[in-house]
Amino acid sequence: MQRLPFQIKNIVAFSIKFKNYLIQRYGVGCTLRCRSVMTHTDTAFTSAYKGPPSQQSTSTMHPYHKLMLILLLAGGGQTAHGAKIINGHPVPDNVMLYMASLQNDSGHMCGGFLVKDNFVLTAAHCDKVLSVVLGTHHLNSASNDMRYNVLKKCKHPDYVNAASGNDIMLLKLSRTAQGAKVKVIDLPESPVTSLADKTCEVAGWGYEVSQGKPVNDLKKTSVKIFSEDECERRLNKAFPHNTICAGGANTSKGFCQGDSGGPLVCKGVPVGIVSFNLKDCSYNNGKGFPNVYTDISPFLSWINDILNRGDC
Repeated sequence: MQRLPFQIKNIVAFSIKFKNYLIQRYGVGCTLRCRSVMTHTDTAFTSAYKGPPSQQSTSTMHPYHKLMLILLLAGGGQTAHGAKIINGHPVPDNVMLYMASLQNDSGHMCGGFLVKDNFVLTAAHCDKVLSVVLGTHHLNSASNDMRYNVLKKCKHPDYVNAASGNDIMLLKLSRTAQGAKVKVIDLPESPVTSLADKTCEVAGWGYEVSQGKPVNDLKKTSVKIFSEDECERRLNKAFPHNTICAGGANTSKGFCQGDSGGPLVCKGVPVGIVSFNLKDCSYNNGKGFPNVYTDISPFLSWINDILNRGDC
């Protein structure tokens, strides 16, 4: 996936430097590239965003937050979308056997998790995936029989971009997943509620520092889920409907580039899918925003319909 031509950590300074342009149009700074992105995405942000009824349209989003989302989301899955586990620990080889590495010609690009013997659940913005690796936590030891081609990509029909929500996709594999270290994770039978203040786990092969590289060994960390009110307060208008926020912010743990599509798991039950983060991954510096996950529960009917039919 294409990456932005500047470091995320320099966005604030960069926006100040170019503030004259957006003071005229948006009130903050932007580059020529961002100008074209803004022009292209204005309509999507104002028409596709489906926040809670109490929230206003993104046309009233604070200009700085709107700029941050556009800059971060414009570069594809390797920019602001989740990618690495911050302050994580290696995952033992006998647990989380549902974890999947989504790959393109360059290698690992996103995470995912096996929800049926031939279907992987992931984020819709990971749509550049070509194949899926299952059955190992160590990507440099993946053999050909662990690799599965993607037969079909089933994006949620309302997906536009991660900032608008509905960031969810099922991948139909070319064959049934098999192996001693391959296991399906069961989805919740009914919507999961009352998640606020629960501590859950997120795992992935993403970066360990901002603008780093994917890791070879699967890592996980624990994160605390914030209440919906707290998510809305911390993220302002950048909190889409049907999402969960957890970790990041003023904590020392969370995801960053590369963990997109991986699961947020609470007591063995997947409740969320890694979607996006508004800034870099320096969570332990007292700054930043909470990580945003797609809430699985509102999509259970859509997921089960595809799994039962075996197609989309």
